[in-house]
Amino acid sequence: MLGQGILKGLIETARNFFGSYVNKDRLTTVQFPEERLPQIEATRDFPLLVYDGTDWQQGLRCVACLICEKACPPQCIFIEKSTDKKPDATGKPQFYPARFDIDISVCMSCQICVEVCPFDAIKMDVEFELSTTDRFGGLLLDKQQLAKSNEYYNRIHPTEAGAVDAALADERAKAEAKLRQAAEAKAAAAAATPPPPPAEKTVIQ
Repeated sequence: MLGQGILKGLIETARNFFGSYVNKDRLTTVQFPEERLPQIEATRDFPLLVYDGTDWQQGLRCVACLICEKACPPQCIFIEKSTDKKPDATGKPQFYPARFDIDISVCMSCQICVEVCPFDAIKMDVEFELSTTDRFGGLLLDKQQLAKSNEYYNRIHPTEAGAVDAALADERAKAEAKLRQAAEAKAAAAAATPPPPPAEKTVIQ
């Protein structure tokens, strides 16, 4: 029949059009911000810095290795390394960023900084409502604004964060075992060392 394909297309269009009024799953428009779609775990917007514990300054995983700054294609990351060190999660003294800024007006959300970070310190956030009236300072986020707790990271990316936490826990366990072995070896060496002979007494006639 002539025009059968066109007729089928019109029927499908009408079915979708009228069906959207009776079936909520068929709705293609979300009345944002009153209505919001659930965020998927793979969502990525702009980077964040993960910290462990309750103190964001002491718990930052970043050691200011500058790898992410060098790998960033649009060069939107600015890092200044500290001159002193602080203990990381395993107790090992590490450098930390005295300054860590990201210009999100330049960031293209490529996630390369996340891929190259060897310390799982920088991840992608799901926050996208970052509009501001200050087009310069308001879009330059410092390390305090970027710092998010590991609990927050687990909430937005549970699968990825679970794997990272497991790997970090394994590293901590190995570091603690190494320290324990070193302490036991030191104690064993001290126990095996014979005590020094008593000093001879000089008798004065």
